Amino acid sequence: MKTIDDHIRKDEDEMLKARAEGQDGKVRHLEGELRDLKEYKQHHPGDSHDPSPLEVYCDSNPEAPECRIYED
Repeated sequence: MKTIDDHIRKDEDEMLKARAEGQDGKVRHLEGELRDLKEYKQHHPGDSHDPSPLEVYCDSNPEAPECRIYED
């Protein structure tokens, strides 16, 4: 996907389909992903690229070891 808005729309469509098919696990996964994407979008209003899972994770967990940035 090219933009975060495209990703959000795709996940919303997939969630509706999964809900209609009774796939509760997939619905829960997509709900969490949508929540994280929308939160990322709020934190980065001028940025429209589709973030990687690591970018989304680090936005929510900046103190995590995987997200630390070291400067020499």
